Amino acid sequence: MIKKKFRNICLVSVLGIAVFAGVCSYDAGAGSNIHIINVSYDPTRELYESYNEIFKEHWKEKTGQDVDVIQSHGGSGKQALEVINGLQADVVTLALDYDIDAIENAGMIQSGWKEELPDDSAPYTSTIVFLVRKGNPKNIQDWDDLIRDDVDVITPNPKTSGGARWNYLAAWAYAQKIYNNDEEKMEAFIKKLYQNVLVLDSGARSATTSFVENGQGDVLIAWENEAFLSVKDDPDEFEIIAPSISVLAQPSVAVVDEVAENRGTEEVSREYLNYLYSDDAQRIAAENYYRPVNQEILEEYSDVFDGTEDD
Repeated sequence: MIKKKFRNICLVSVLGIAVFAGVCSYDAGAGSNIHIINVSYDPTRELYESYNEIFKEHWKEKTGQDVDVIQSHGGSGKQALEVINGLQADVVTLALDYDIDAIENAGMIQSGWKEELPDDSAPYTSTIVFLVRKGNPKNIQDWDDLIRDDVDVITPNPKTSGGARWNYLAAWAYAQKIYNNDEEKMEAFIKKLYQNVLVLDSGARSATTSFVENGQGDVLIAWENEAFLSVKDDPDEFEIIAPSISVLAQPSVAVVDEVAENRGTEEVSREYLNYLYSDDAQRIAAENYYRPVNQEILEEYSDVFDGTEDD
């Protein structure tokens, strides 16, 4: 359970840099079976493993057609650039809208994608928290503890990871408040924080691996869902600390129109994203520690998300 409620949750937009890492393709095929490719970001592996199963059942019941969903995971910025460079994604479910905008700017997604689905085409949300070792031996409570000389930080690389950009923005929001918009002091704070980072992994999941499995660092700046999964897997080793200021992160989803049109998967791709808003899918999101946008279902999981309201 998170140690304290969030006292301030900020919704912000983000800029970032993407790095190319490779391409692959997969043909849709024909006949009574169909498949689509969902290019997603690091920490959604468990979420879509569960969601794809109920979507297959839903699509079979609706159309009589079997559908397979092929997953691709990696740092969000890296994934966006792979789509631009040829990865045949029917849909993208990325960490932030900036990465989908990059695919739109490449001419592969139609303008106005953000208005095609409810809640800015973000069917679930998350936030940024700290994962520390059990007992919190360094007594890490807030962002200012992360710039102490005795604290080693793990966070992924903002050049390749969407989650890392949310981490950066949450830290920036804290510095903005503490230093009353003094940019020189804010920049010094961020510089010191990143000087304390041991390694900049390419994505959020690899950063979690560095902290949890490899034993590096005193604190992991993490997606809330990643932190919860780590505590669930090993409650005697880790605990979660909610900083005083965080961000309301809205992972975005969109159909890659150019690919879906070419492969004849427009209908199933759109339904794949629409169904993320169904009650069953929203509960799967909550069970994987993402916050449902359906407020009634979010309330069902209020014992988990004790920081659901901002003050």
